[in-house]
Amino acid sequence: MVKGLFTLHKKNILHRDIKSANIFLTINGIEAKLGDLNVSKVIKQGMGRTQTGTPYYAAPEIWKDESYGTKCDIWSLGCVLYETVAQKPPFRAKNMVGLYCKIKKGLYEPIPDIYSENLRKTIAKMLNVDS
Repeated sequence: MVKGLFTLHKKNILHRDIKSANIFLTINGIEAKLGDLNVSKVIKQGMGRTQTGTPYYAAPEIWKDESYGTKCDIWSLGCVLYETVAQKPPFRAKNMVGLYCKIKKGLYEPIPDIYSENLRKTIAKMLNVDS
């Protein structure tokens, strides 16, 4: 996933819809591929403005209707990694207003202690609201 995202970003392409449903495992189950580039965008001058993507995985700057860059994809990847280890998305709410409030504050339950401190810190850095 990281290699695929790195390749896109090197070419100034934002994926803009990284989520669990857009990550595909190869038949051997060892490799993961980043797919569904339907809302991806080539960025000019390093920033985008269009609101797009899946709300649970959208970065705070997208929710705030601010310009954004590759860091919004890093946020979304952090959401996917969190979901992989915690078995639930990091940000959940009963409605969109509640979801917006949690995302813009970066409020999520701690990652289970069975995972390494390095992994927990990596995900925390990816889910940093101060891009």
